[in-house]
Amino acid sequence: MRAPHRSALCATVQFSVGPQKNELMTISIAGWALIVSLCSLAVSAAVAYLTLVRKGRVLMTQPTTIYFGEDGGRFDQKGRGPKVFLRTLLYSTAKRGNVVSSLHVRLTRGESIQAFNVWVYGDDKLTRGSGLYVGEQGVVTNHHFLPPKDGGTFRFLPGRYKLELFVARVDHTKPELLWNVNLELPKDLVEQMQIDPLGGIYFDWQPNSQSYHPHPRANEAQQSPPADVPASAALPLQPGRG
Repeated sequence: MRAPHRSALCATVQFSVGPQKNELMTISIAGWALIVSLCSLAVSAAVAYLTLVRKGRVLMTQPTTIYFGEDGGRFDQKGRGPKVFLRTLLYSTAKRGNVVSSLHVRLTRGESIQAFNVWVYGDDKLTRGSGLYVGEQGVVTNHHFLPPKDGGTFRFLPGRYKLELFVARVDHTKPELLWNVNLELPKDLVEQMQIDPLGGIYFDWQPNSQSYHPHPRANEAQQSPPADVPASAALPLQPGRG
């Protein structure tokens, strides 16, 4: 019997292999389409998590100034009690932002600990802290902290203080440590505070030395409202003077 011609064999092989290639190409395109769809779904899920679900954290910038001293009133009157003041920007790491329910300061000197849990904030007008929305862009303002009325007598004495700032959020009521710093209160400046009924010490941040420089508050003969008055009764306030 005569063998088939070579060209006929080639045509037969090509005919049998061709459909397999088409099937492989179809499977390959379908696979890539599935991969692209899964990637798109993953990106959409990540965006939804970052914008709608992720709570993030509340953070703050380095305060430009911190104040230890008496609160408000007139320079011809006695002070209304000790106060800690600072100015900073609060911001959220989440797109949705965070609602701060409270801020408070804790001062530690040796074995002595004092909480300043009365929070008042604002620039020109003061508002008792009872909730503050902090978005991704942040909120910069003055923050005043006073001890509770039943907290006993507190005096600023010479020594090294550890200042800790705590934040509580609406969805996380347990206070979290937001920021802390160690500050040295020199003896000579404390003596000036004790002589001046409304004496106070500023700690100004020095970027070059990465430290705070203490200096006494200028004794300006003008009225300054206390930090615990209602916002409607507050007069224009200079940092650390309310």
